[in-house]
Amino acid sequence: MRAVEIPLIPIFEPLLQPSRYKGIHGGRGGAKSHAFADLLVERAIMQHGLRAVCIREYQVSLEQSVKRLLEDKINDYDLGRQFRVLNTHIETPGDGIIIFQGMQNHTASSIKSLEGYDIAWVEEAQNLSERSLTLLRPTIRAETCRHCRQEKKVVQRKQLECLPGKAHDFVKSELWFSWNPEKPDDPVDAMLRGAHPPPDSVVIESSYKDNPFFPDVLRAEMEWDKSRDTAKYQHVWMGGYDTRGESRVFTNWRELEFNSPDPNDVPTFYYGADWGYSVDPSVLVRCFVKDRTLYIDHEAYRVGVEIDQMGAFFAQVPGAKEWPITADSARPETISYMQRNGYPRIKPAVKGKDSIKEGVIFLQSYDIVVHSRCKHTIIELRDYAYKTDPKTEKMVLPPTLEDKKNHVIDSLRYALESLRRGGQSPIW
Repeated sequence: MRAVEIPLIPIFEPLLQPSRYKGIHGGRGGAKSHAFADLLVERAIMQHGLRAVCIREYQVSLEQSVKRLLEDKINDYDLGRQFRVLNTHIETPGDGIIIFQGMQNHTASSIKSLEGYDIAWVEEAQNLSERSLTLLRPTIRAETCRHCRQEKKVVQRKQLECLPGKAHDFVKSELWFSWNPEKPDDPVDAMLRGAHPPPDSVVIESSYKDNPFFPDVLRAEMEWDKSRDTAKYQHVWMGGYDTRGESRVFTNWRELEFNSPDPNDVPTFYYGADWGYSVDPSVLVRCFVKDRTLYIDHEAYRVGVEIDQMGAFFAQVPGAKEWPITADSARPETISYMQRNGYPRIKPAVKGKDSIKEGVIFLQSYDIVVHSRCKHTIIELRDYAYKTDPKTEKMVLPPTLEDKKNHVIDSLRYALESLRRGGQSPIW
């Protein structure tokens, strides 16, 4: 019997049994994250003192973690009295804890801080590197009594007793993985879906067809993709491998005609600018965020813009004079000129180490919708690619961003720099 019964979609019921490895792969809307969130909340109540770490390969901020999803589950099931939700972590019954970390923040020595944890849940596990998987697997190895939290090896060596009136009940640590498949040779895919999966593993495939709570708004998106792009439908919604080219940086976008919000109704428009002249274009883009979707609704893009023409060029984008603009800091003289000539709220980008990679990852974390009039944005999102070996046409590893066809992409990175560095996204 389950001490606490949180509803679980039938396809996920095999995950209730103890297993060293648990995996859910499939398409969007398949309730993968919800299933593991339900299981983790239930497990925290059943196993007092539970220690769990929720992992992504890259985690710039907690907004990119599953923390909010777990908070929603705790509230939905009216369990707030048993959990304590703090800014950086969640305290669980019996002095347990759930933390949220990115594997790229760990070294071979720092990963030892996770020894003694009972569960590691890797979300978006298709992005997990071989290095990270190699570090993680032997680290999560605790086997502790769910009553007294003493480790089995210590109990056996010292002949320690459990709590009064209790007998030791040792629970093995578990590794959970949820992912949308990209390529069969991704480390998590090769491990759990390859010819020789590890023993004591349960792997489930799910799609929107298995989710009785699949929302109508996603169903409309699915039907639209199904009607116009079979490869995208199979990958995004059915969980098939991505056959559209592994070197493409952005596959999380679509073109659509939509109405821009009234400036009085949207909390924030974001503007980003990149400078060019003889060969490279000058660019200004405008975007806004709604839920986890980034909308790009206006662009200005032209090669050969003289500095005294820049003001009129920027004015093509509505609201450019009223809202802050974050611009490439490589041209301080141009920024100074614009500040003195009608654009007092323009400022230089901060950039910093790894800002390009982090900015691209931040853009990849959104669903991106581009207005059909933003032709150059569409072209760059379509063509921006990682470097490939000219002989084999295979992507160079580790993935390295090409420094071309990215002027709009750079502008978008600058536009959202304050969000990325601030660690949160406005919701409206």
